[in-house]
Amino acid sequence: MGGQYIDLLIQDNDLVLDLSRQPEPIQDRASIAQDIAHMIRDSGLLITLVAERDRLRQRDCIQQLELLVENDERLVPGTAQIIEQEPGVFLVTATTLEFGMVEVSGVSA
Repeated sequence: MGGQYIDLLIQDNDLVLDLSRQPEPIQDRASIAQDIAHMIRDSGLLITLVAERDRLRQRDCIQQLELLVENDERLVPGTAQIIEQEPGVFLVTATTLEFGMVEVSGVSA
C-alpha cells in the first residue's frame, strides 16, 4: 500500500477486518472521506442541525459544518458542500487537492 494518506477502515465504530483477521487499510481519497465523516460526527454540530427546526438556523449550522470540513488542509478551499438527502441524512462533497472529488454519503446524527 503506497498511498500518501493511510488509515484503518472503521465502520459502525469498529475496525473492519480482512479475511485473515487483520485491520483493513484504506488510503488517500477513502482515508480523507473517513476523516471528514469522523470530524463531522465528533463536532456535535450534526445533532444540533437535526434538532433545529428553524430553517435559517439550520442553514447557519450547515455553514458551520462546511467551514469545519474546509479546515482540512487536504481539501480545496471553498469546495465543501453539505446537502440534506432526506430528513436527518446528509451528503458531504468536497474536492481534494490531489485526488479529485470526495463524497461522504449517509452522514447522520
